[in-house]
Amino acid sequence: MRLSRYFMPILKENPKEAEIVSHRLMLRAGMIRQQSQGIYSWLPLGKKVLDKVNNIIRDEQNRAGAIELSMPTLQSAELWQESGRYDAYGKEMLRIKDRQDRPMLYGPTNEEMVTDIFRSSVKSYKDLPLNLYHIQLKFRDEIRPRFGTMRSREFMMKDAYSFDLTREGAEHSYNKMFAAYLRTFDRLGLRAIPMRADTGPIGGNLSHEFIILADTGESEVFCHKDFVGFDTPGENTDFDSVEGLQAIFDKWTSLYAATSEMHDEAAFNAVPEGDRLSARGIEVGHIFYFGTKYSEPMGAKVQGPDGKEHFVHMGSYGIGPTRLVPAIIEASHDENGIIWPASVAPFDVVVINMKAGDQACDDTCELIYAALSKAGKDVLYDDTDDRAGTKFATADLIGVPFQIIAGPRAVANGEVEVKDRKTGARETMTIEAAINRFVA
Repeated sequence: MRLSRYFMPILKENPKEAEIVSHRLMLRAGMIRQQSQGIYSWLPLGKKVLDKVNNIIRDEQNRAGAIELSMPTLQSAELWQESGRYDAYGKEMLRIKDRQDRPMLYGPTNEEMVTDIFRSSVKSYKDLPLNLYHIQLKFRDEIRPRFGTMRSREFMMKDAYSFDLTREGAEHSYNKMFAAYLRTFDRLGLRAIPMRADTGPIGGNLSHEFIILADTGESEVFCHKDFVGFDTPGENTDFDSVEGLQAIFDKWTSLYAATSEMHDEAAFNAVPEGDRLSARGIEVGHIFYFGTKYSEPMGAKVQGPDGKEHFVHMGSYGIGPTRLVPAIIEASHDENGIIWPASVAPFDVVVINMKAGDQACDDTCELIYAALSKAGKDVLYDDTDDRAGTKFATADLIGVPFQIIAGPRAVANGEVEVKDRKTGARETMTIEAAINRFVA
């Protein structure tokens, strides 16, 4: 993509409404624009990052055996009345009526709808276990939306729902998602720590929030410092192994970890003083087992091997992609801008023409741009006539992992400079070597 033809409205000044780093940088880099309170447009640069985040989430959901579908954003109030949540949910739910005066709602979550889909189609235990997921825009009328897309009213959610015959089967499904989440966040360049969350009236310990540590986190969290060094489940993780997944779960829940809401001061003080870690945290995922909370009132049951009908045991598993993007920025930035992990960077490399209009510089940049594009790399070519300082500032701000800089003096010697955005390290090399570095 040539920058001269790309839509990336950079802001030179820090927006006054932005309270945290990620909101400020997403506005400045032209990733998002606010349309109304808590509602944002995702502009091309932001959309590219969001799509890459979604692709990683989708890849790990599929790996764990979940099956993707697509459910509508507008839902019938009747389903929520069946479950008993329609009146109980509160003002966060946007309630509307269609032209036939039927009560509808803009879905804040999909437990009722997916339960309805399940009960209309699945009748036998032989079709279990089943995990259905989708990635969809949702709406919750937050009383105080803030921090850009970190806490917005309209947001994107990956929500998955598991169905099992027994509690034991549901626990295995829960462990699948537990491991999948650890892998997902690791691939996004984040260290997410699972922390026990409140299960409400259901009880038990099968509810976990996945928290990343960041100075600008919304709340204080407490954990054992060894979590930072734990190995993430590998690509060869067997998601059918009950024992293997239970071992992963046991390891990652073996040490103290709690949000401020679940914090036990006495238990935390029992951790050796040198191993205690108190920090700010951002929630990036939440998984929850809720048993027959929805299947009983909505009649979601299957015939078991004993010939009798059984209400299915369910769980829900959420990740907020539009929340993850700013969370990644909070965890990876410097004074000059964003530092994207390669897995979600909007471009793999940016080619910077230091003197557009100079024949040698133009030819060199065109050569590099064509070669990298042909090799399947996603390349941004800064072919604008901006000043060098502006080009460098833009490249640093948007956080592309590598910059290839072509200036008249270097090009005259058959060379270019390659800069690593994360480390700031610069290396002068031949044009051929620069191309080979990214296509080899």
